[in-house]
Amino acid sequence: MCVVETGGSTVRSTHFRNVERIAFIGTGRMGRPMVAKLLEAGYPVDVYDIDPAAAKDVVAKGARWHDAPRDAARDCEIVITCLPLPHDVFDNMTGEQGALAGMSPGSVWIDTSTTDYHNTVEIARRAAAIGVYSLEAPASNLSHMGVDFANVSFFVGGPSEAYVRCETVLQTMGAVSFNIGDIGQGQAVKLLTNLLFYTAAVASGQALCQTVQEGVPAQQVWRKFVSSSANSVAIEQFVPFLLDGSYDHSCTLEIAVKDMGLTVQLADELGVELPIGRAVEKRYSEAGRKFDRYDSHLRVVELAEEVFGVRLQVPGYRAPSKYGANPAHPPDQEFLTDHIGRIKPKREHVFPLDDVPLTDIQIHLLKALVGELTHVNRLILDEALDLGRGMGLNDALIYDVITWSVGASAWSDSHAQPYSSERLVDLAGPMKIPHLICP
Repeated sequence: MCVVETGGSTVRSTHFRNVERIAFIGTGRMGRPMVAKLLEAGYPVDVYDIDPAAAKDVVAKGARWHDAPRDAARDCEIVITCLPLPHDVFDNMTGEQGALAGMSPGSVWIDTSTTDYHNTVEIARRAAAIGVYSLEAPASNLSHMGVDFANVSFFVGGPSEAYVRCETVLQTMGAVSFNIGDIGQGQAVKLLTNLLFYTAAVASGQALCQTVQEGVPAQQVWRKFVSSSANSVAIEQFVPFLLDGSYDHSCTLEIAVKDMGLTVQLADELGVELPIGRAVEKRYSEAGRKFDRYDSHLRVVELAEEVFGVRLQVPGYRAPSKYGANPAHPPDQEFLTDHIGRIKPKREHVFPLDDVPLTDIQIHLLKALVGELTHVNRLILDEALDLGRGMGLNDALIYDVITWSVGASAWSDSHAQPYSSERLVDLAGPMKIPHLICP
């Protein structure tokens, strides 16, 4: 029995289609675990990647390597792409060597990349001309690198008949899928959930720098934020990679810069103001100019570290993950389920430094920053709702996808019911960007 989330309601389906072969194009950090899950489930998988070395692990597990996307796609009923940038998707799907050249009428292309939906629409147009169905299904980690253990959600846009045909494959690769609507809406949903995450990352990094400058140990600040109304996936599961100085090796800065650029582009098309989102995009653009594009995505926080003249790294601490300062750390083995039902790794954080007694001024600062972080989560949730509504999505669906995404926060969880079309914050006149976004 397969559980499919559709527009806030749960539909149980016993409709399974036998899939003989699947092609997977893009066996990088996000793609490899998905291929591994398909292989474990017994699906034959043909693979291609521009870097053959990236596919070594999955080939060793039974995937069949090909030298071109066209060859990988031949005789496959489903072709899945998982690639970094829009032009990567276009180049791998079109042209003489592209996957479309090898696909048969009636087959389905699923793009799990976060990309420009105009790009997806154009490829889908070319696919339709040869009788190929298209689905966009950008994936959101439900926890830090949830893709490693199929803990992701898929936001699917495209023909419902294609979605029904591919639902068991999506459920194999992830934890939950949402049937969003037309192509374009899935990408919009992914961008609005990323907007929430990136904003929380920038704001929490700024807040940490401010308190460390005032003499509060970074690990003490982090524990305070995690146990407060300010908490979010970004704070709880990603800030530790600031504290070990790695800035999280699970995602590159290039991806974050691309995602925020696409978000602002979408806001322009929809006529959405997005003041905080635009400020966050500028921060990531600045980081993209300053640091190497292949550097870690949380390097954006180093901009705040430089402003405050601090380092958030806790001497001797290493985040308990192979994506942190200790790449030899074993993969996550134990997991927890929160009150919503979301799964996350069970990680024990050992800090060599002790907490210190706080002065009244430091206690007041921490309390104030908890309030400010909560307020930022509140404001950016409004902007995410504006994007979703601009794409024609109802509030129930928007809240569902936020709840089951990397953009979830204590604030969004507490306001998921009841759904309301009213803004959570009544803004009179031009909005002042919170100082946690623009120092």
